Amino acid sequence: MGPIVLAFALAVLAWMFVVGDLVRRHRPVWHWYLIGYPVAAWRVVFTWRRVAVLNDLAVSRLPARTLVGHLLVKGDPVRPVAPRCSFPRATPMGLTLVVRLHAGQTPATYLKAADAFVHAWKVHAVRVTSPERGLVLLTAMASDPLERPGLATAPAELLSALIGALETGGAWVMNLRLVPHWLIVGATRSGKSTLLARLITQLATQRVALVGVDCKGGMELGLFTARLSALATCRREAVAVLAALVVDMQDRMSACRSAGVRSIWELPDKLRPVPVVVLVDEIAELYLSDGTRESKAEAEQCSTLLLRLAQLGAALGIHLVVAGQRVGSDLGPGVTALRAQLGGRICHRVNDPGTAEMTLGDLNKDAVAVAQAITAAERGVAVCTGPDGGWSRARSHLTPTDEAVATARKYSAMTPELPLVTRALVALEGENK
Repeated sequence: MGPIVLAFALAVLAWMFVVGDLVRRHRPVWHWYLIGYPVAAWRVVFTWRRVAVLNDLAVSRLPARTLVGHLLVKGDPVRPVAPRCSFPRATPMGLTLVVRLHAGQTPATYLKAADAFVHAWKVHAVRVTSPERGLVLLTAMASDPLERPGLATAPAELLSALIGALETGGAWVMNLRLVPHWLIVGATRSGKSTLLARLITQLATQRVALVGVDCKGGMELGLFTARLSALATCRREAVAVLAALVVDMQDRMSACRSAGVRSIWELPDKLRPVPVVVLVDEIAELYLSDGTRESKAEAEQCSTLLLRLAQLGAALGIHLVVAGQRVGSDLGPGVTALRAQLGGRICHRVNDPGTAEMTLGDLNKDAVAVAQAITAAERGVAVCTGPDGGWSRARSHLTPTDEAVATARKYSAMTPELPLVTRALVALEGENK
């Protein structure tokens, strides 16, 4: 009976391993709840005090003193006291626990200890946030949810685009009605062009006018000419297009004032002008000059026109999506003022810490450190802000160039006309001849 029982036990164990591997590959969430979470929670509970002590998160409790007769006698020796934390709570992607800070502690101490938590708990990453004063929320991710982001769904809504997936497992949606203007920053081959292609394919199916400003000769946005209402391929054309949009914006103001409303969205459908999304690829090309008077004048014009569109365009249905490798004051006057108007921020991998600070520092300091940790292998991964003012790691869905171009051509019949912009480009072309 002994060998038979042993063989049966081994067979059951082997079967459990096979089933467990199948569940892990095809139902990772089930595998996490059944096996991964209990093991990880045990590690958190039994390593918490040691990790806290080794990473200077604990405080030393002074020994008690007792008066015996005329003698002052010390009590227990000094011992470190770890901060109190809640029991780890399971999430579909990992676990969370809330830590109550000791007096005088700041969340920055826990940010420094994030790598220690990763190694002690054997998880992919640990995010540190502070939901309220005196508390820190530690979010441990069991694996990289952005390695194979699923194609999430999002409700169809005008000026709303499904960009990719958030680290939390939710859909990454860029809603221009909630956040009217966006800044996209990243180094070469970090994912900016892929994100813009994804945005264009999502907006191509909607009644939206897309205007491209690509002063690199139209190398990037020129691929989508079939769905663009206008395309500026040099700075002189950019000045003409932006100036025409400012005039169009003033006409929209007059229409709203005549109707007694504050935005075009309060106008009747028949009177409402078509929304316009201005896509600027490589903002530096608009601001840098070669030192000549004409070049400086064009750069100043671009700066002034973009700033006016950013300040007044939201209620009038004119939205900016500005992309570049770097958006700092070193590009020229007016860049900082424009950046302040771009409430939505997306930061891919950057070449220097200063760029991440420029992009996210004025909104959330914690997000800066996370953005700086993005590696070259994580193409498409970015730190993005949300409409609630928070931030998250996210990854844009890969949209092949052929697919994006095909989508632009498929919906070319939906391209709205912008008469003022078209006339401005025709007039400029006539001057050049």
